[in-house]
Amino acid sequence: MLTLGCPDTTGIVAKISTFLADEGGWIVEAAYHSDADTGWFFTRQAVRADSIAVSLDELRARFAARVASELGPATEWQLSSSDQPKDIVVLVSREGHCLHDLVGRIRTGELNARIAAVIGNHTDLEDFATRLDIPFQHVPFPAAGTDPDGAGRAAAFARVAELTDVHSPAAVVLARFMQVLPPGLCTAWAGRAINIHHSFLPSFVGARPYHQAFARGVKLIGATCHYVTADLDAGPIIEQDVIRVDHSDAIADMVRQGRDIEKLVLARGLRWHLEDRVLVHGRKTVVFS
Repeated sequence: MLTLGCPDTTGIVAKISTFLADEGGWIVEAAYHSDADTGWFFTRQAVRADSIAVSLDELRARFAARVASELGPATEWQLSSSDQPKDIVVLVSREGHCLHDLVGRIRTGELNARIAAVIGNHTDLEDFATRLDIPFQHVPFPAAGTDPDGAGRAAAFARVAELTDVHSPAAVVLARFMQVLPPGLCTAWAGRAINIHHSFLPSFVGARPYHQAFARGVKLIGATCHYVTADLDAGPIIEQDVIRVDHSDAIADMVRQGRDIEKLVLARGLRWHLEDRVLVHGRKTVVFS
């Protein structure tokens, strides 16, 4: 799989296609986008691996020398293999609907992934994970008001990072993990930490968005799958969806209906990420869905 973003100019597609043809590459899927506002070009190319004689590392070296170097130092590109499931680590708190859904999609082959570990700041989902032979690690966090200097919280996040990084996951999925990642982890996991927020961002950021929506009397509620950054609930958006509500719906009704949207949006966003369909540029994404 080849993904690339660079300043737009003439001849980019020709350079890429000529290179792949010279290497025996058989393109089976290709997508392009030229952003007039930023002057940036994006592409994703799916190529049959059995038609290329050299190794992936050698192909990367040749692409860097023959194509990326000619397109300029601002070029961002990646060549990866899609033949094996990618490892993910799932961070959870108490609510299990997103984890349950991801496990079901993985077991039926809808998501080409393997859950290397589930890490929870509570033990509510430990039994579910262990019954499916998924390693579960409990990392307790200090209760509100008991950690005035933040040392306990910092130690907990250091442990979460240690347990996560040992797997070198392709994605760190915050599946209703009700803790805000510190800036250091946001940087370390940039482009890999994926959050599901139970609101149609940028509306109702932060905690208790369904309660905020109910108080505002909205007629649509939604969910947003986005990459995590140090700016709370403001990372590049991968996917969103909504469902209609009305005046008769209580907060509990909104929560129940919202869970369905959360599961769907997270599954879509994670699948597109794992299939290298998401290209990030600044605060925005291009998603070749």
